[in-house]
Parts: sequence; structure tokens; C-alpha cells
Amino acid sequence: QVTVAESGGGSVLTGGSLRLSCVASGYTGTSYFMAWFHQGPGKEREGVAAIHMSSGKTYYADSVKGRFTVSRDIAKNTMYLQMNGLKDEDIGMYYCAAGWLGQGSTLDAPAYKFWGQGTQVTVSS
Repeated sequence: QVTVAESGGGSVLTGGSLRLSCVASGYTGTSYFMAWFHQGPGKEREGVAAIHMSSGKTYYADSVKGRFTVSRDIAKNTMYLQMNGLKDEDIGMYYCAAGWLGQGSTLDAPAYKFWGQGTQVTVSS
């Protein structure tokens, strides 16, 4: 019954910014995690950032610390990713995921049960 839908991808110049959004529908309450995963061309999917919807505690991959900020709007069951200082390594698909994380860490893909369709980010210079 839970569905996840992300949006906000696009094309920017190096150093530019984008704001991604993800809505998780079907959850009751806020005792779950939401996370962003990135998959670059020819690379494996990797965790970018995550947030616990109830507490607001955040988690970041080292590659995006200081550049990306994850936040949430509890009333809207929505997670955001503010992406600043975009560079070539950020190019690719961004997927939103949600789950209760019965096992696994917050930035591990197998820990999440529900996934969005992905949104594309392109950076050029």
C-alpha cells in the first residue's frame, strides 16, 4: 500500500543547485526512514542521504557532506534533498526509498522495501 514518488531532477551547470522531493504515501505515522540513492553511469547504486521522519536525524555519505542537505515535512510525508555545488560525479539517477529498516543501515539499499521510479540529474560545464 506504500508508494514512493520522487521529482525535481533536471540539468544544471557545474556548481549549480537542484531540490529533489519525494512523497511517501500510505504510511501511518512517522516512524520510518526515507533515503536518497544515487546511481551514476556505469556505477552501482549508493546511498546519498537519509532521514528518520519522526526524529529528523540525518545521515550523509562522505561525498555529499557540506553540499547536500536532507530534510522532511512531516505533515506532507515528504523528504527533500537540497543539492548545492553540483559536480560531474553527481550525474545520474536519484532514487527515493522508504522503509522501517528492520535490519541494515540507513544508507544500504537492501534495507529499504519501497522505491520510487527515479529522477535524472545532469551536470555540465
